[in-house]
Amino acid sequence: MPWKVSLEATSFNVPQFPAEGVPEIAMAGRSNVGKSTLVNALLGAKLAHVGATPGKTRSVNFYAVKCATGASKRERSFRLVDLPGYGYASRSRTERREWSQLTSAYVEGRKSLILVCHLVDFRHGLLGNDRLLQDWLDQRRRPVMVLFTKADKITGSKRRGTLQQYVRDGLKSVDVPIVTSGEERCGIDELKRFIEARVDASMQEQAE
Repeated sequence: MPWKVSLEATSFNVPQFPAEGVPEIAMAGRSNVGKSTLVNALLGAKLAHVGATPGKTRSVNFYAVKCATGASKRERSFRLVDLPGYGYASRSRTERREWSQLTSAYVEGRKSLILVCHLVDFRHGLLGNDRLLQDWLDQRRRPVMVLFTKADKITGSKRRGTLQQYVRDGLKSVDVPIVTSGEERCGIDELKRFIEARVDASMQEQAE
């Protein structure tokens, strides 16, 4: 079943966050990692703005999603949450600090957050800021799933070996990282199934 999606809220401060209630999957990654492209491919709609300037996403964007999960194909509702990018951004230091504080407030205070998808450029692997994010999320006991982006920049024959090398180098991920490309739609269906399974499991736990 295709996802039914809509932009629910664009929040520049905590009071603008929508009320909690449904499971939330957050998307986090360095500026220019291809997050908006992946979000659009995942949602099946051009809702996230894709720009050439790193750091374009300045707000926390909440996308309402409905999908059918589990063997019964029961319709579930959840939110995909697009967090501001970190690392280099062509913005002032004050703005970058404000984005960091907004992200921290969301991750630390949001009870509905069930998973953080950590987007990492497949060409480079985990850089210093990526490992800092992983350690920070681990300290806050937030489950993390690594998603490698921009797989189209690496030839298909090298992708498996590259993934295996990154895993050997060490990373924090609740499952084997998924290699994606928003341009080629590589890994998108696999990622959707993974998210649906996490949402379904979360809602079943709540019902028990």
